[in-house]
Amino acid sequence: MRTALLAWDYPPATSGLSTAAREIAESLGGRDVHVTVFTLDRIGAGEAGGVAIEGIGLPPGSPLARLRLWGSAGHLAAPLAFRRAVLHAHARRPFDCIEATNWYAPAALLAGGAGPPLVTRNSTPAAFTRGPPTSLRDRLDGLAADRLERRQARRSAGLISNTADHAARMTALYGLRPEQPHAVAGLSLPPEMKERGRSAPYPGVEGGPVRLLFVGRAEARKGFDLLLSAAAILDADCEAGRLPPFEIALVGVAAADLPVACPASARRRLRPLGRIDAAALDRAYATAHAVLAPSRYESFGLVYQEALAYGRPVVACAEDASARAFVGGPGAGLLAREATGAALADAVRPLLLDSTLRLTLRDRALAAAGAFDRARLGDETLALYERAIAAARQGR
Repeated sequence: MRTALLAWDYPPATSGLSTAAREIAESLGGRDVHVTVFTLDRIGAGEAGGVAIEGIGLPPGSPLARLRLWGSAGHLAAPLAFRRAVLHAHARRPFDCIEATNWYAPAALLAGGAGPPLVTRNSTPAAFTRGPPTSLRDRLDGLAADRLERRQARRSAGLISNTADHAARMTALYGLRPEQPHAVAGLSLPPEMKERGRSAPYPGVEGGPVRLLFVGRAEARKGFDLLLSAAAILDADCEAGRLPPFEIALVGVAAADLPVACPASARRRLRPLGRIDAAALDRAYATAHAVLAPSRYESFGLVYQEALAYGRPVVACAEDASARAFVGGPGAGLLAREATGAALADAVRPLLLDSTLRLTLRDRALAAAGAFDRARLGDETLALYERAIAAARQGR
């Protein structure tokens, strides 16, 4: 089988979508599928991990690069670039199917056409990652992105979601038809990350602060507002001598990203690191005592899986179904009962006070991390591809 995988970026880029793309590509490669990744973050052909990579980045000043700057219409630039590149390669040597993320619909102009059948793997939709519109342009821009996502999803020959809850939400959001093949297949983690995580010793305190880690963007969906509120509450307890010293490293959040209204009591506990490379991310997980991931919603929760791979207890939010499944289910961390700063502080407090609890949760986290491997991901993805190809043939 030959498949084209459309990606906004690809490792060494460190985004969640990039990591997911590599896991999908290399897991399929392990099942003798020939995968070509088309990615917008570079220009030129290459190869990595047995995967062919075609960089189709938009040169500055090119027509599509200029189109990308045009409000709502700019969302067509990437789909046009992907369509041109994939169909050109398909004409030389046909693909059996195409896979793309739903996020901002890179395959919107390939869906339902005369080319190979399209499989859409649902990540978090664009609508869930945007803030409230602040202008008419923002509102129209968001509507255009949402319409393209809906078009791609509805015209896909098959879909993949990370959890059953995720599948139900995407079905409702996009108005998917019951007859569309729709599989549930969680992602995996790079084997080398799992090995590094398993071998990383758990840090001691030795008179220093308990080190907490947040990985993500400073946005409400990630629960960053909850983190700031909890940090201020816990700081007051620490100043009163009720808690040991602690600090919160922020990966993906720079000092300039902190809101102006961030209380000084929270700010002095934060260590913004901004965007860092993969090696620095490994060090951040390895030196943390616990990971704070209070997202209100995750399609899968890659940060949960990365934390578990390092045996780091996770403090998450019970509002998120993925947190309930991957953190609460195996007892690999603690869940805030609701999406408030006070509830998050209540969940963090026992981990700051009890080193024995931290070690107990570490063991459970390492045990839970074994469930997400490439063999399972490759098998489940390939099974959905075959269903989608069969459905497309029947439709024709």
